[in-house]
Amino acid sequence: MPAPTLFVIHGPNLNLLGVREPHIYGTTTLAEIDEELARRGQKLGVQVVSFQSNIEGELVTQVQRARGTAQGILINPGGYTHTSVAIRDAIEAAEVPAVEVHLSNLHRREPFRRRSFVAGVCLAQVAGFGAASYYVALDGLCAHLRSKGLLS
Repeated sequence: MPAPTLFVIHGPNLNLLGVREPHIYGTTTLAEIDEELARRGQKLGVQVVSFQSNIEGELVTQVQRARGTAQGILINPGGYTHTSVAIRDAIEAAEVPAVEVHLSNLHRREPFRRRSFVAGVCLAQVAGFGAASYYVALDGLCAHLRSKGLLS
């Protein structure tokens, strides 16, 4: 029987991690984050499928693919966090638990970054720990799935 699947969805500009504003986002690259998530996922008994796009519609499509395919979603919508009703609606329609992830603490940033359109339809939000935010979110989502009997 194949391992349960979790989608990790990275939004715009996350492909520039490691070089874009390292004083805010750190020096870990997206490839390094994805490799570590896959390694940790294997230990937790899940298959991690990662996806990145700078295009809002592609992120919506990937969230929609989770419905009936994945047991959960980790999503960092990037700048779309503060603007996208479409991504919010897709998360709600997917009907799988989602955790919002951010490298920086949004509440220590500019006022416009303090509002998340997706937070209200997510199980939780993990922010402010740099790349480790993803790993904490993965652990938390797996613990939630275990508590619901969706993961052994």
